[in-house]
Amino acid sequence: MKITVTPDVFKLAQVFTISRGSRTEAKVLTVRVEDGDHVGWGECVPYARYDETLESVTAQIEALPDVFTRAELQSLLPAGAARNAVDCALWDLEAKKAGKPVWELAGLDQPGPEITAYTLSLASPEEMQKQAAENAHRPLLKIKLGTPEDMPRLEAVRAGAPEARIIIDANEGWSAEVYAELAPHLVRLGVELVEQPLPAGEDEALIGMERPVPVCADESAHDCASLPKLKGKYDVVNIKLDKTGGLTEALKLRDAALAEGYQVMVGCMVGSSLAMAPATLVAQGALVTDLDGPLLLAEDRPEPLTFDAEGVHPPRPALWG
Repeated sequence: MKITVTPDVFKLAQVFTISRGSRTEAKVLTVRVEDGDHVGWGECVPYARYDETLESVTAQIEALPDVFTRAELQSLLPAGAARNAVDCALWDLEAKKAGKPVWELAGLDQPGPEITAYTLSLASPEEMQKQAAENAHRPLLKIKLGTPEDMPRLEAVRAGAPEARIIIDANEGWSAEVYAELAPHLVRLGVELVEQPLPAGEDEALIGMERPVPVCADESAHDCASLPKLKGKYDVVNIKLDKTGGLTEALKLRDAALAEGYQVMVGCMVGSSLAMAPATLVAQGALVTDLDGPLLLAEDRPEPLTFDAEGVHPPRPALWG
């Protein structure tokens, strides 16, 4: 088995800003796994929040042994971007060797389209109202917030898109006091979900706190081992393949979270259609699907995912799976 890792850069359609900073391009790693007759593909987005770089993740992948199975991979690499790209490439390779789609190999129902959120970048209230108005036709908007001055931004987005469903991602940017102050206004403005309002290391403050809007764990939730630490703090778990370390663990986390009474959100880093493709299988029936990465790009992979009024569609075999 031969594994090749290649860095790729995709320009964004516009500057993308969250509370941690801005970017104008998506830097990803593309993994190609060959067995002599077939090729499987995967993509990951190394994330500085988790001390990952293009170089460190490449080194992790290149240090893998020459021969291993997808089951063995789960203990060869920790949950994270490196394992994600290789795991998804191995799923793709298995599908091509078997001549069957990944969903069938995984024992899943045949997937269909899922309505996805569309993310509005953090900006001034005036700019965010403009973004909201331009995208008011979309059924679900996700607002990047995470500053002490977020109330005018939220009011501006609702004014720009009065009919759209709204969810919020605070990216660990609020304190418990800020969240408690904003919570009644979130209800008033029809916000349906709040992602990671508090820093992952300070989310004990959520225990016993009134949560009139469901609170979703993002940075606090990585894989199945994360679940026990979420009890009493969160209502929803955001599953991202770059955090779980691939489709294999993502499916396990989805089932485990649902079994423990959580709702599920399926999210993404800013990557191409190749990164979103496996996640569309996890997103089937999720409370919230947030796989808009390709919509934020100025360019994408050949044979990209289809986005239309029905949502994001599962991939064609020419892309993945």
